[in-house]
Amino acid sequence: MTPAILLRGVGRTYPGPPPVTALHDVNLTVARGEYVVIVGPSGSGKSTLLNLLGLLDRPTDGSYGLDGLDVAELRDAERAAVRGQRIGFVFQSFHLLPHRSALENVLLAQLYGGTPRARRLDAARSALRQVGLEHRTDAPPTTLSGGERQRVAIARALVNRPRLLLCDEPTGNLDTATAATILGLLEDLHTAGQTVLTITHDPAVAGRAGRVVTIRDGRLTDEGAR
Repeated sequence: MTPAILLRGVGRTYPGPPPVTALHDVNLTVARGEYVVIVGPSGSGKSTLLNLLGLLDRPTDGSYGLDGLDVAELRDAERAAVRGQRIGFVFQSFHLLPHRSALENVLLAQLYGGTPRARRLDAARSALRQVGLEHRTDAPPTTLSGGERQRVAIARALVNRPRLLLCDEPTGNLDTATAATILGLLEDLHTAGQTVLTITHDPAVAGRAGRVVTIRDGRLTDEGAR
């Protein structure tokens, strides 16, 4: 089966002076439906790798296959279309619009995902139901708890039925009990077949994944399945 992610010899160098190489000869294969966590300290290259995986940046070396599609050389408009249709993002800081309801925040994500207008409302309600927030559709983020806001963010990431769910420190702003709930939700999504890749510095988050990969000084070390 074609892997969800296939990185071969990927590097990223930022121009100087002096130039800075943030990623060195990165090789990574993530199978469809796999749950992988990438861990590393600050400055290790985690954010650079996330930006490349999410098609927010381009590698300066190597190739990136996303579900069999070579995305490293796509034009900007093509990359934006692939990103909207195939990748869902979950961030530490939620990035919800405060004056829009939970339902509206999820609906807006579909503007970039190609969902026909007639199906958007049902899709948004379904995504909120998937994360257990069907009773909070009309609530603005300012009235939601941190865990509820993160669940809205996950619903927004899922509404376009992405092939890949990318999570950047998804529990970083949550207390321990709420973080455990969010990690349980990610595990449930993985069990249902969703490919999940999480970037974190938190060992507790890494302990819930099926496979852990370490990044340090821009280089990956695959620790294998747990």
